[in-house]
Amino acid sequence: MDKLRDLLRLNEDQFNPWYLLVLVLVAYAFAIGMRMLWVGYIGDNAESFWNGQIMINTNDGYFYAEGARDILAGGNQPYDLSPIGNPTSQLTAWLAKVLPFSFETIILYMPAWVGALIVVPVLLIGRALKQTWLGFGAALIAGIAWSYYNRTMTGYYDTDMLVIVLPTLVLWSLILGVSHHQNRYLLITTFTIILYGVWYPGSYSLNLGMAAMLLLYTLIFDRKNIFNYKLLIFMAIAVVMLPIMLKFTISILLLVTFYLLKERIDLKIVLGLLGASVVVLAITGGLGPIFAQLTAYVFRGETAADASGTLHYFNVVQTVREAGDIPFDTFANRISGHVVSFILATIGYILMVIRYPVMLIALPMVGLGFIAYTGGLRFTVYAVPAYALGISFLIFWIAQQVGSFAQEGRNRTLLWGGAAAFGTALVLIPNIKHITEYKVPTVFTAQEVQVLDTLGKKASREDYVLAWWDYGYPIRYYSDVKTLVDGGKHSGDVNFPVSFSLTFPQTQSVNMARLATEYTEKAYHNKTHHDYLKSMMEDYQETDPDIFLSRLEHKSFQLPEKTRDVYFYLPYRMMDIYQTVRLFSNLNLRTGAAYARPFIYESRSFKDTGEKILLGNGIEVDKRTNRIRIGQQEVSVNALYMTAYGPDGKLQVRRQLFDMSAPLSLIFMRSYNRFMVVDQQTLNSTYFQLFVLESYDPELFEPVILTPLAKVYKLNR
Repeated sequence: MDKLRDLLRLNEDQFNPWYLLVLVLVAYAFAIGMRMLWVGYIGDNAESFWNGQIMINTNDGYFYAEGARDILAGGNQPYDLSPIGNPTSQLTAWLAKVLPFSFETIILYMPAWVGALIVVPVLLIGRALKQTWLGFGAALIAGIAWSYYNRTMTGYYDTDMLVIVLPTLVLWSLILGVSHHQNRYLLITTFTIILYGVWYPGSYSLNLGMAAMLLLYTLIFDRKNIFNYKLLIFMAIAVVMLPIMLKFTISILLLVTFYLLKERIDLKIVLGLLGASVVVLAITGGLGPIFAQLTAYVFRGETAADASGTLHYFNVVQTVREAGDIPFDTFANRISGHVVSFILATIGYILMVIRYPVMLIALPMVGLGFIAYTGGLRFTVYAVPAYALGISFLIFWIAQQVGSFAQEGRNRTLLWGGAAAFGTALVLIPNIKHITEYKVPTVFTAQEVQVLDTLGKKASREDYVLAWWDYGYPIRYYSDVKTLVDGGKHSGDVNFPVSFSLTFPQTQSVNMARLATEYTEKAYHNKTHHDYLKSMMEDYQETDPDIFLSRLEHKSFQLPEKTRDVYFYLPYRMMDIYQTVRLFSNLNLRTGAAYARPFIYESRSFKDTGEKILLGNGIEVDKRTNRIRIGQQEVSVNALYMTAYGPDGKLQVRRQLFDMSAPLSLIFMRSYNRFMVVDQQTLNSTYFQLFVLESYDPELFEPVILTPLAKVYKLNR
């Protein structure tokens, strides 16, 4: 092993701090410049602007924007779920106060300027290892790596802007401490871990993982080094679930004690303190957060039962792309930009660990990145810094071997530098190519936001808007109302009533919407989180969920007293996820077993031959016989609905009835150039009736806003 380590030795550098600053600024400018390419692309689309600025491109961003908006406004109303205490919202509000830019400009560019800071700890890690140029190459790669760019690009306003920067900063502080063995570095570690925990509470598991790797490194390579055990004590203090100021106070007092009694502090005393800190850590929470995260993303199931096991709901994690299995090439590309780069980076990281065993501490970040292969693509970003360092190590080692063919002096330096630059460029190219092709749209268009802005002027801040959880945060931000579900509140029990209201007929829909609204408020006031449907059944003295839901079919159903208005927000874009929305209420609540999925087929590239309409995939409509052929099966058409917007902007609907007993109907949405084949269950759903056909029961609904992209109805019950 020693011979291999000697073979992998790189020439150490001694860098002037001012030169180091120049490299940081160059890497940072490069990362920012790449993030400005999206601005140039999206800036040509007028529909991407609101209040004179480009809108953000992630739904979750509106959650933090809502909190920042309310902080600047001086507060929020009770139970509106506005995150006024969230660090992202608080930082944004502070920046909005001190910077001469609009609020929209700050949330648009903040992820790019903050996320690009990843170059700083990566370059500092190289400096701590006395390999500054290696760190510079890794910083260039990490700053624009595929998945890291995706989650810190301009407009991706989210906690992700620091969620990798901070653990990489923790990694740097640990490597710095282990490499230099000086007590002053103990507080740097404490500060970075506490800061990471404040920004992202989920950091607990990763911090413990790095502590475990530091312990393993110490036991294998540096067992008698008292400093490493001190470092572990300070890590334990930083992650223990105690007030922040208390943790800082303990750390400072302990550091002063180490300084004053440095001659008397021996290994036994330090190990005793380490044992005590571990006991405190276990008492205050231990491994609970780790098991919770594993349960959510690794040991997930199709359905989730309520606390008593009585009702079973569809598990939302199954529908989240971020938490699903991904192909290997996607996994590799997101970490290193290309499968070849990924393989080389893997080799490079292994060789780097052999040469610099302290890099073992980065293994939890690599492991968390690898969870993405089965646990969801969102985790790939964690492996980016270590893999950037790994491939940079391999590049610079090869460059050093190439440079050795030249004589000492300028020629060797040029050959070495050229080879390193060439290798780094090859790794950067696929990542740059991805950036130029990654043309994501804004969350909403200006026309859609106009609907929400108008809704905000009509509705009270205490009113509820019922919509699918994808749209919860933007609705709250632009309309300043309450929602039943959103990007953070979307467990199976709260999704069921919303799914039911959107995909069942109007009477059932309205009854459930009113029940869900009033029971949600009731739970807030009682400060309890109880399964809403279960509470409804208990109050209505019903034990069978099917019987209870069937009772909602009647207008005579006795609803609780109305305390506020409820609006339905029905966007055109929801049509693409209708089947997913339906999943959450299309199941047997007693067993969790799914019922047969509704039939929906849509085509935007159909062809009318005169006698037939060819919809693609073997599906065609015979206009002479009014029958639909699906593969080898042929059935009659129930009815044909043709919709189009007239010159006055109003929807015109024509209906031709063919066979009332037939199971399928046709819908031709001329203004959208969209042909659909749907079963009667889908056709009769509240979403299809109110959005597609604008056919509503005036006893139940009142139209408020009707546009081609989004429609809003108010409940009359």
